[in-house]
Order: sequence, then structure tokens, then C-alpha cells
Amino acid sequence: MPSDRTGRRRRTRIGTWSAVTALALAVAGLATTPASAADVNNARNAGFESGLGNWTCTAASGTTVSSPVHSGSSALKATPAGQDNAQCTQSVAVKPNSTYSLSGWVQGGYTYLGVTGTGTTDVSTWTLDTASWKQLSTTFTTGASTTSVTVYTHGWYGQAAYYADDISVYGPDGGGGGDPAPTVPAAPAGLTVSGTTSSSVTLSWSAVSGATGYNVYRNGTKVTAVTGTSATISGLTASTSYSFQVTATNSAGESAKSGTVTGTTAATGGGGGGGGSLPKHAVTGYWQNFNNGAKVQKISDVPSAYDIIAVAFADATTTPGAVSFNLDSAGLGGYTVDQFKADIKAKQAAGKKVIVSIGGQNGTVSISDSASAANFANSVYSLMQTYGFDGVDIDLENGLNATYMTQALRSLSSKAGSSLIITMAPQTIDMQSTSNTYFQTALNIKDILTVVNMQYYNSGSMLGCDGKVYSQGSVDFLTALACIQLEGGLSPSQVGLGLPASTSGAGSGYVSPTVVNNALDCLSKGTGCGTFKPSKTYPDLRGAMTWSTNWDATSGNAWSNAVGAHVHAMP
Repeated sequence: MPSDRTGRRRRTRIGTWSAVTALALAVAGLATTPASAADVNNARNAGFESGLGNWTCTAASGTTVSSPVHSGSSALKATPAGQDNAQCTQSVAVKPNSTYSLSGWVQGGYTYLGVTGTGTTDVSTWTLDTASWKQLSTTFTTGASTTSVTVYTHGWYGQAAYYADDISVYGPDGGGGGDPAPTVPAAPAGLTVSGTTSSSVTLSWSAVSGATGYNVYRNGTKVTAVTGTSATISGLTASTSYSFQVTATNSAGESAKSGTVTGTTAATGGGGGGGGSLPKHAVTGYWQNFNNGAKVQKISDVPSAYDIIAVAFADATTTPGAVSFNLDSAGLGGYTVDQFKADIKAKQAAGKKVIVSIGGQNGTVSISDSASAANFANSVYSLMQTYGFDGVDIDLENGLNATYMTQALRSLSSKAGSSLIITMAPQTIDMQSTSNTYFQTALNIKDILTVVNMQYYNSGSMLGCDGKVYSQGSVDFLTALACIQLEGGLSPSQVGLGLPASTSGAGSGYVSPTVVNNALDCLSKGTGCGTFKPSKTYPDLRGAMTWSTNWDATSGNAWSNAVGAHVHAMP
């Protein structure tokens, strides 16, 4: 997120672990080969239903928990600490000269799944931290004399605990016993339409025992696959009825289809990319509701160069998913709530948008089920009514659940209407792939999303859309990473460049306004590029964001004077 209350954004993920390392690890994963009818799962206690039986974890790092679980009643929880990466292993009997499919479901911190002792090539696969269950899969072949292999999971040093469940080693029976092969799950029940907009229908259904995923069908054609029990189908036509069915899946196959429900899209509202009366090219600035050494401001002090003012931050409450906002009147020199509300109205009268940002040091919010999603939507809408906010900024650093964050934002959209502003400020690592939950959420709400202002600072080296590695602090870093979003499904009008207003605004990654402007020109006009040149231009690129208006003011508004004028002059 742009900053905690010390002024420099916290970095809870691996900031110095470069994308070179990530790429090298990622290429170790191979495509999964479907198991044949005669194959068995050679792993024992694969779902951790018998505690840690058959498993050994380093440094007492592993235990079993009843929640979260992917299926059954238990799952593994392993917590890295110090120099221990929480590795849990099992020796699995296999046949020589045979091919096996290794897979498992994981959640939480950085998680690795792999195998050693194959007698050929040992393999592994991994994922970034994820707030929902995700399947890792790879294959391996045993050597001529290999009769056992070691399967392992582990996390990463200094990162959050990870969860693992339903580990499988499918292939020829190695003779060591194992868990029985799964059976095809039953058809899902309880399919309902839980929400609609002019371009989307949201569905939910009951969980099916033994299922590891679900397929959604629209008018008889499969349109998406999910692991949770809800899905939003977007890109639909307004005022149109569609029929939907759902099936349950696992490694044994796909169930029969559920009963059919009909969803009818709305005629208007809740769509169009959000933004209300925003200009085509806009500048976003975070306003600090605290004093951390930057110049203290009232909302009325924020320069007119800022089109969206994100009030940082809302706070978590004791109610799961819910947030509140408390103006730091004392820290802001006696700024009263009435003055704050009046200043918001004045900015809006001048054509500006003022939104509340969810994040920051005291803003860790977990939205992991339908109840917390509803609490989030209700509480944010209440803040909008109380203070006059135009919308919300999603700025959560500790990961998010794409399914339920989508549900929460669509619920908020249904309450607030088509003028709702929704912005996001993910870290660079959150937008490296469309499989990341932040990116998934952005795509899930594309029809109501205003802009994603990714933070191009406090970052390690990252991959650009050309597969090359770029370090922060250059035009290439900005343009090659923005290209991933632009080519990954977001509209150019939903992509902004987030940079610190000064060297005091972030621990690293500050670039001069000239570099920001060059990157904007490179992406929108094809001029001012570095060594990376996008294959096409994006003239509708939304603009830029900074942390923060306060640090900008501390530097004499040098950032907004230069970047603001440049953004507003874009064609």
C-alpha cells in the first residue's frame, strides 16, 4: 500500500527477491499429465485427516487445522520461522520407469510443492501468497531403479504460514499403500443468482463434498472454472436473460450439471468502468489522515491538479470485513469533522472525487466469506453516506480473496450506483500475472472499476510483458510492467502509474517527474521510451498516482505541478 503511518510503505513481502529467481523457479513446473483409469494416489494421509501421520515437518513447524480446509475436516498449516522454511515431507512408494502426476491445494504465504529422489529430474512448482485455495501441479518420471521418492511442501523465509491439503501422487501403484482414488462428485445444489449489473450476473451455490473445483455454464456453454462456490460472469448484454448451470469437478471427472437458473442483466447502472464525471486522464493523490513528518494538510489544501483524492486510511473494526473512519483531528491541528465534510463537498463542487482508502498500518481487513463481504460493503457505503465519499480504494497489502472481494465490491456498486469510484493500488508483485488474486479481482470487476494505480516503488526486480527483467527507477520499469496490465485484460483507461512524490514518500523507487512523464508518453504516444517499446500505444491511458499529497506539498508540489500538468495535457 502507498504508506503506513510512518511515512514509508511497509514491505511485508519479499522486496529484494528478484523476478530472475521467480522465473527460474517457475520454469521447473511442468504440465500435468492426466492420470489413467488404473492410476492410484500413492500419497498417504493426503488430506491430513489423520493429523501429521506419514508426514514429517522441520523444526516442529507443521500442525493440522480444521479451518481453512480444501476438503474434508483437516489441512496442514506450516509456519516458517527464522532460517526454517517449514518443509513437510513424505516418502512415497513408486514404480521404476513410470510417470506420476504430483498436485496439491495450497493457500496462505508463498508455497512450494516438489519431489526429490526421482532418479531422473527432480521437479517443483510454487505460487505467490494467495488468500484462496489454489492448485499446484507438476509431473515427474522415475528412474530405472527408483522405488520411492520424497514429496515436499515448504514456505519461504520470513513469510506467512501456508496451508496445504489434498496432496496427490497419481500414477502406477507403487505398492506402498495410499489414499483411495476419488469418485466423481455429485451435482451442485442450491444454485442461485446473488447479484446482477447491466453487464454481469453473480452466481452462488452449495459446496459439494469431494469437489476440488466447479465449472460454470451459460446457455449450455462452459464460460469459467472456479475453486470457490460463487462466480461472476461479466461481459453480458444489458436487459438480457441468460441460463446458468454449474458442475463439480475433481481428478476423477466432472459431475452432472446442476439445475438451471435464469439471470437477467439490468437495463442500466453499476457499469461502464466507473468514474462518473472524471476527466479522460486523471491524477490520483493519497491524503494522509495522520502526521508523520510530511506537511499536514486539510482536504482544502490539496492542489487542483489532483482529480481523485484518496483519504488514507479507513480502519478495521472487530466485525469481520467491516471498516470505520476516524479523523485524526488532534494530529491534523484541530481539523474538525464538520470542516472535513465541508471540504469534501467543496472539492466535489470543483469536479474532484474524494474516496476512502482501505489499507495502511491499521487497515488490515480480511474478506473471506459472504458475511464479511456484506459487512465490508455495508460499512463502506455507510462511510460514503456519512462523509460524502465518492467511492473506495482497495489498498490491502496482505493479500485478498478474489471471490469475496469481488462479491463485496459488486454489493457496494449495487448500493452506490454507476457513479461509484473504485480504485486499486496493488504492489508490483500482485500484478505479475492474471492468476494473482489482485489481478483476478480487477478483471472480475472490470465493468465497475475506475483505475488500478500499481505502486512502482518499494519493489524488487520484476518481469515485464516481454519476459525480460527490469529494476525499479527507470522508464522501462514503468512501461514494461504497465504493459502486463494493458495486455492482460484491463482497459487503458483503467491503468495508472503510481510513484512517490519525493524520496521521503517511499523507501525506494522514487523517479523524477520527467521519468513519469516520459513513461506516460511512451505508453500513450510511443515517444520518450527507453529500451522497452510497447508493441502498440494506449492513448486512453488513465494517468498517474502519487503517495502522497502531503509529501508533494513538503517538496513545494513539484510532483503535481509537473505530472499533473502533463497528464491533463494528454490528448
